[in-house]
Amino acid sequence: MVEKILQRINELPPLPKTIIEIQMISENPDSSLADLTKVIERDPMIVADLIKTANSPLYAFEKELKNVNQIVSLFGMTKTRSIIMNHSLRNLLKSDMEPYGISPDKFAGICLNQALLASCWAKNIAPENAEKLFMAALLQENGKILIANYIVKEDLTMMFKSEVRNSSNISEIEKFYTKTTTAEASAAIFEHWEFDQDLITMIRYSDDPENAPAAVERESKILNIIRTALPVNAPLKSGSVSAALAKARMYNLNEEALKECINTI
Repeated sequence: MVEKILQRINELPPLPKTIIEIQMISENPDSSLADLTKVIERDPMIVADLIKTANSPLYAFEKELKNVNQIVSLFGMTKTRSIIMNHSLRNLLKSDMEPYGISPDKFAGICLNQALLASCWAKNIAPENAEKLFMAALLQENGKILIANYIVKEDLTMMFKSEVRNSSNISEIEKFYTKTTTAEASAAIFEHWEFDQDLITMIRYSDDPENAPAAVERESKILNIIRTALPVNAPLKSGSVSAALAKARMYNLNEEALKECINTI
């Protein structure tokens, strides 16, 4: 990892107080959805982001959701926490995704689709970890924000963007320019903020799932396949989907269930 990216991670400010409280509530088995709702409602910015996300076309609820209590009740604690965490990280990291050829909104949409696909597929192949995989898939691309910022500051945007546009392996390009990948950078960010260690490890090894620790090998493979189906330069394009299905087949991870979930997305 180039020194400037490592320095940027080390200089990241602490998580906001509200996010820390949400973390604590989510990790406390005695906490309730009402406890989570009370904390969220104290932060107008988080409320606005949560309502906007819940009413996006990706969820396609029949009625507009207008209050936090409705949303928390529908999503549950882990999914609500994941969405809030993702928005807060974007605000802290300040995204400029031009090197990847997409807007911040398009990037956010791809990440949310990755999370929805992970959640759908995990219900068939890893139900006990479906919620954690939703969070990991939603957060796993955040390292791209720091990589993009570095590329912009080093005036490498034109070359980097040109190579990313038609690449089937964006990680290789990232490694060449920055000596790191999105998976490694994301894991380093979440390590800095002392996230759950299993989540950090499954993201870190999502570029190299076959060498992941046994406890998270399956989950790292799932994240790798999800990112293969929805890369930022060709989300759900025929080539991306074919490559993802081939990996699912190779890892014996229920290719048909993945295909059904992709069609749903």
